Amino acid sequence: RAVVLALGGASWARLGSDGAWVPLLAARGVAVAPLRPANCGFDVLRVDTPAGETRREFLQELLGRTPPAPAGWTPHFVQRFAGQPFKSVAISFTDSRGRHFSRRGEFVATATGVEGSLIYAVSHLLRDEVEAHGHATFHLDLLPDHAPERVLVEVRHPRGSRSLSSHLKSRLGLDGIKAGILYEHLGKEGMNDPVALAHAIKALPVTVVAARPLDEAISTAGGVAFEALDPHLMATAVPGVFCAGEMLDWEAPTGGYLLTASLASGVRAAQGVLGFLGAGA
Repeated sequence: RAVVLALGGASWARLGSDGAWVPLLAARGVAVAPLRPANCGFDVLRVDTPAGETRREFLQELLGRTPPAPAGWTPHFVQRFAGQPFKSVAISFTDSRGRHFSRRGEFVATATGVEGSLIYAVSHLLRDEVEAHGHATFHLDLLPDHAPERVLVEVRHPRGSRSLSSHLKSRLGLDGIKAGILYEHLGKEGMNDPVALAHAIKALPVTVVAARPLDEAISTAGGVAFEALDPHLMATAVPGVFCAGEMLDWEAPTGGYLLTASLASGVRAAQGVLGFLGAGA
């Protein structure tokens, strides 16, 4: 007489959450928004992509086929830093609609891009911007506790016979992956420009061009539209069928927030079942 569906989204299909329910409910007149990755990582734009347009790209553009942007770090960066964390950093991002994000935290460099708690926190904004425009650029502050003026003073401080790497480490504590991403983006010429280097330390632009595949995401956005449900989470097109959890069209920060809200929707659906069965008794 009544059933509660709590079938999850479509991430981590090997654990059973594969989104196979989507066409089944849609066929019964239940509105379902497309499932999209949430709390996910991203592929970065390849910084050593040659400038200019190739003949093939020109022809593709004439045919209305925009070639995908080359993604991933350089092989040198991947070999040395893939899997390592950026700790004690901050990122800021403003999308084309004026929505702004700014937060401190940490994240990890992957073989193709970025992932981790700080990236997950802004992932919904980055994902929407990439879907709308093909790319999104956030700014990375490698030293959020240092004022820009102090960074410039330290970068310009005479280093004598020391290498630039030793200089940055001793004056600003910059080494490892933080120094690596500066070299990745600026190259040797930019690293030797004190103003450009100081600016990059405080606001390094990192462009992402694709969210990681849905099956790699921690959770999913999209799902059963709330317009297709009554206040007790029963599908109006299929009386007696209630929906709860991540299969609903909503998204939340990863971890406890996601679990708590999913469980709360289960309580709501269960109360709806009791009321539905009581009304039909």
